[in-house]
Amino acid sequence: MRPASVGFQCPEDAAEARRTTRQPRTSVGATIGSNTPVVTYGLIALNLIVYFVCGAQAHSLTDPTRSNLFYDWVMQPATVYVNDEYYRMITSAFLHLSPVHIVANMLSLVIIGPPLERLLGRWRFASIYLLAGLGGSVAIYLFGDVLAPVGGASGAIFGLFGACLVMVRRLGLNFSWLAGTIVINFIFTFSVAGISKLAHIGGFIIGVLAALVIGGWPTAPRRINTNYQALGLVALLALMCVATGLRTGAGMSLPMLVQQ
Repeated sequence: MRPASVGFQCPEDAAEARRTTRQPRTSVGATIGSNTPVVTYGLIALNLIVYFVCGAQAHSLTDPTRSNLFYDWVMQPATVYVNDEYYRMITSAFLHLSPVHIVANMLSLVIIGPPLERLLGRWRFASIYLLAGLGGSVAIYLFGDVLAPVGGASGAIFGLFGACLVMVRRLGLNFSWLAGTIVINFIFTFSVAGISKLAHIGGFIIGVLAALVIGGWPTAPRRINTNYQALGLVALLALMCVATGLRTGAGMSLPMLVQQ
């Protein structure tokens, strides 16, 4: 027997009560449970592992771009097009070019990741991160320099910024502070050479759309059904796949050296 609020319960009754009791949920339907942002920490760990593997292969942690793994995973539209290596559109989001690059991205992730993951739940948060990372690559594939190699988690990070902008009221964040942070990041994007503007814009747009699919319009009074949320995210993925397919079908003008 186990003590209950009134008298005692047998273990079977206690287990049944746990199964039938409605779990508390956030405003978007995520179960309120552990405060540990498992996905956020897992993504940080994965990015760091990939960085150190690249550094070990290149025999340099300051320039991991000379590694085989970096060469095999980096996003380059021409290589994706010629070799049908579409996996690069997501693997490139786990590559970084320098210590400053990975520290800046992981610092952003550790700041905005935990509160957003607690609101969205693990699978929604992971979906936005991956879809935004893919969205950045799709933007590069559609409109970028066909020979320029691009890597980094910035597209995914900007997607989280976009999601936070939609969810700002539910997160209890100060809108002015968040909007100012996003504006500063975009100013940095357009003022510093060597940063992929398309990746940031593409990731941000997909992050906003994914958050709207999950949470609806910020002032919406009713919660969107979980099945509709999942269908909406799948629809976003399908839209990006169609855009990529159309770009491939339209052909890509490549220098003769790449075609050989």
